[in-house]
Amino acid sequence: MYVTISVLILIVSFLMMLVVLVQNSKGGGLVSNFSSQNQILGVRKTTDFLEKTTWTLAVLLVVFCLVSSVAIPKGGAQKANQVDSQMRSQIENTIPAAPEAPIAE
Repeated sequence: MYVTISVLILIVSFLMMLVVLVQNSKGGGLVSNFSSQNQILGVRKTTDFLEKTTWTLAVLLVVFCLVSSVAIPKGGAQKANQVDSQMRSQIENTIPAAPEAPIAE
C-alpha cells in the first residue's frame, strides 16, 4: 500500500510540474502559441483549465502525502528492539576469551 501511494505521489508531482511549466506567469504560456480566432477552446478557457488542473493536482498531492503518513509500516521500531535484544543476549552469553599472557620484554 505504501509503495502504491508513493508511486501515485511521484506521478502527481510529475504531472503538476508539467502543468506548471506549461503556464506562463504573465498569462501566456501554452495559450499564447495557439491564439487563433477559430479555436474551440479560447485563450481564457485554456487558462482556466490549466489553473483548475494545477489546483486539483495540488490537492491530490496533499491528500496522498497525508494518506502515506498513515500507511507507513509500523513494525520498524519493534524489529529494531528485537535485533538489539538479540545482540545483547549474544554478547552476554559469549564465553569470555582466555586472558592473554603478558608479553615479556
